Formats: sequence, structure tokens, C-alpha cells
Amino acid sequence: MKRSKTFATALLCMALMTTVTSCAKVDLQTDTSDKRGADARQVLRLGHDAQAYPFLIYANADLYNPPKTLERAVVIVHGVQRDADQYFKTGRKLLGNAKLKGERTLLLAPNFLTPQDAGVSDDMPLWPRDRWMHGIESQYGHKGIPAFQVLDDVVRYLSDRQRFPALKEIVMVSHSAGAQLMQRYAMLNDLDPALKAHGLTIRYVIASPSNYLYVDENRLQDAGFAPVVSILCPSYNRYRYGLEGAPAYVQAQHLTGRQLFTRYAARDVTYLVGAQDNNPNSRVLDSSCGADYQGESRLQRQLTYVRYEGFLSSKWQVPLRHPQYTIPGIGHNAARLLGDKDVARIVFP
Repeated sequence: MKRSKTFATALLCMALMTTVTSCAKVDLQTDTSDKRGADARQVLRLGHDAQAYPFLIYANADLYNPPKTLERAVVIVHGVQRDADQYFKTGRKLLGNAKLKGERTLLLAPNFLTPQDAGVSDDMPLWPRDRWMHGIESQYGHKGIPAFQVLDDVVRYLSDRQRFPALKEIVMVSHSAGAQLMQRYAMLNDLDPALKAHGLTIRYVIASPSNYLYVDENRLQDAGFAPVVSILCPSYNRYRYGLEGAPAYVQAQHLTGRQLFTRYAARDVTYLVGAQDNNPNSRVLDSSCGADYQGESRLQRQLTYVRYEGFLSSKWQVPLRHPQYTIPGIGHNAARLLGDKDVARIVFP
């Protein structure tokens, strides 16, 4: 992040008629329809009333006064390094490869932050290191804001018809740690009725996460999917690998694993992974026993999870279509994977 930028403009936010407000730090030295780098760095005030909070987001338009012509919003979520500025650049390449015009497509890259990051303020929700990707509550700054709620609030902001009268679609793109958050969010959020009421569709692109959320005790074993019988990893089915001990965001919905899967199966989800993302000794691969029960590498874990979904679809007689794509010649690299021209055609057919 650029240290010269501040969040003082968050104090200038004005309340809007909806439950979401925003204010932007915009450098007018460049074309405002095509923000790049630091010029894209803005603060969006999310939530409402006492729970409102400022959040750092990179965007290709002024979030306080976006063009009325926007028809699609693309939200791209960063990896463990919390480098939303770099993911914003990757998102720009993805949109460029897809030949999507800026006046019709809004690109957003939210930035989950820790107390150690430059430029943070005490009223921002902040997480210890990588805990944001679990979806759980912020523990510093503005405490008690689940990372899942941040995504909820971004979607609600985009659902404001006064601000986005022409918007038709929201596409949530994620990679690595961001994809861990997004895979769980795609399953656990409860926004479908509200989005439908606003005439919006939502799609989820989940690329190369280190692990996945399973909804029952079955894991792939020699004879197929079956409950794990072992004392070596008693936590293999606890959240974030399973639903045991799930956070309040999930428990408040009072849904069973079968109900969660049925809802998830009906959602528009696409999986991506690089064919070379197959290193079982990767420094940034989750090596916990709960993750190891899902496979040896990101490639294997994704292919196994797709098989698991097929297993549940057959077991519970739930229709399912979550396409999976393995991209040749690419390892664990967001810029290369999401910048691939074939991926652009997959994400935006």
C-alpha cells in the first residue's frame, strides 16, 4: 500500500438513503474513468448506524459517485499477503482480456487489513494476520465485524438501485486465501432473496484455495467417501474444514449440512486451479491434518472436492452444476492464472 495515502476522507462521508454509505479518495490527476494504482485506492463506508465502518477498497470508478451506466460489478479478493492493489491490477487484466468496457463494468478489490498494515485507522475492522480468511469477526480496531459481513455489505452496497440503476450481475472472483474465504462465503451467505428482489444475479469464481468447507463427516478414502475413523486428527471436521464449531454467522441461520449444500449446489460457482499447483510442500499450503484429509496439494484438493460434491449430489438427490477448470502450465500464481486469456473466456463467456 502507498504510505502517502490516508483515510481522512472517511470522516467526510455523508449518510445516504440506503444502509450503505461511501466516500472516496480520488486523485484527479489521471482520467477518473480509468483509475490505476494508488489513484484507485478509496475508502468505502459500509454497514449502518453504530455498526458502520470504513473499509479500504481499490476501484476503477469513484465509489461515491459511480457511473449510472454500470451493468456488471466484479469483486476480486486478494490472497494471504493482503495485496489488494496487486489483485486490482490483475482484475484489470482479466477485464481487459474479456474486452469489458470500464463504463459498464465496475472492478472492486477490497483489502482486509491487520493492525500492522500501513495507513490503518482505529475505526476500521482489523484481523490478526490471516484470520480474515476464516470469515470470523475482526479482533482489533472496529471489533466484531465478520469478514463474511464485509462481503455482505459490499454486495448490499452494489444492490443500491439509486446508486446502480443499471446493474445486472455481481461476479465474485477470488484466489488462494481469498478463495478460502469465498468458497465458504458462497456456501454460507443468505443474500439470495434480497438479490433476487433487486433483479441481480451473483456468480462465484473460486481459484486455488488451500482447503474447502465440507458439510458432513465424509472424506475421500481408499474405498470412496466415508467418515474418518481416526484419533490422529480429532479436529478434521471442525470449522473451517467442517461445520463443527462454525461461527455465529453460520449458526444463526439454523441450517443443517444438507440444507447448506442444497443451497450451495443451486448457486453459480466455478472452480479454477493451475495444473502445476501441485506442490505438496508449498510454503503457503495449509498443512494441518484437517487440510491433509482433503488431499496433498491445491490441485488434488480441488479435484477431490468436486468429487465430494458429486458424492453428495447423488446421496441427497440434489441437482448440481459447478464446473471445474484445470489451467495448463500455471502454478500457484494469481496474476498468471487470472490473467490467462482462457480464464477470461471461462469467467466471462
